[in-house]
Amino acid sequence: MWTHKAWPGRFLPHPLPARERLRAYARWCNAVEGNTTFYATPARDTVATWARQTDPGFRFVVKLPKVVTHERRFAGVEAEMRAFLNAVEPLGDRAVLWTQLPGSFAPSDVDALGRFLRRLPTGRRRAVEVRHPAFFADPGSTSLLEGTLADADTEWVPFDTTVLFQAPPTSEAEQDAWARKPRLPRRTRALTDRPIVRYLGRDSVEQTVEGWQPWTRVVAGWLREGRSPTVFVHTPDNDDAPALARRFHDDVRALVPGLDALPEPEPVEPATLF
Repeated sequence: MWTHKAWPGRFLPHPLPARERLRAYARWCNAVEGNTTFYATPARDTVATWARQTDPGFRFVVKLPKVVTHERRFAGVEAEMRAFLNAVEPLGDRAVLWTQLPGSFAPSDVDALGRFLRRLPTGRRRAVEVRHPAFFADPGSTSLLEGTLADADTEWVPFDTTVLFQAPPTSEAEQDAWARKPRLPRRTRALTDRPIVRYLGRDSVEQTVEGWQPWTRVVAGWLREGRSPTVFVHTPDNDDAPALARRFHDDVRALVPGLDALPEPEPVEPATLF
């Protein structure tokens, strides 16, 4: 996501043509989650414009289509995967293939996941997000999934919602997040040299910042080990997400001074009526 209704005039110039919005977003953050690819595979030419709008170091974590992961559970998806891989090819090795699985995807389904991952082209970075509680609560299920992912050089993406569920919701956005987001334990183990973290805070900036403190230490440790992590910061309404992402980066940089600074955003003129 590189555009949001609350961002124009705050983080992005307004008005701004759709073909320029990713370029403006990339001045705030150096990675993006590709959620739209879950619903429809984009045209290859569209993806090529994404590549042109961003620097070589900018990362894309693109979600596999739901027909592959949710509807067919990896069965009979050869044509859909060929189309998807062809579409995202312009991103090259900047793209991570993100397999987000539904909560019904259980340990008994791991063999199918392993077969699917082994069929992906070599050299393609890949990551998997699971939501079934057994993967977090049952040591045997945890070990099974870790082994399957490690054999395929695939990262396990944690989606940390622990802060959201620490107290009852206080807004419509938090209520919606409570209804839709998974309630799972925090997981901080990396399997590859490119770990990915998805963190969801609350409407309160203070609670969101307090809740990510364990991650600043984990991410700093990964950097010292020579890993190259990617962290996505969300809130229930995502209104302040770009600024919060930069604040998280600053917190990590305070622990790892050698970490490169993010690019400086271009000034945004205040919105006017005319």
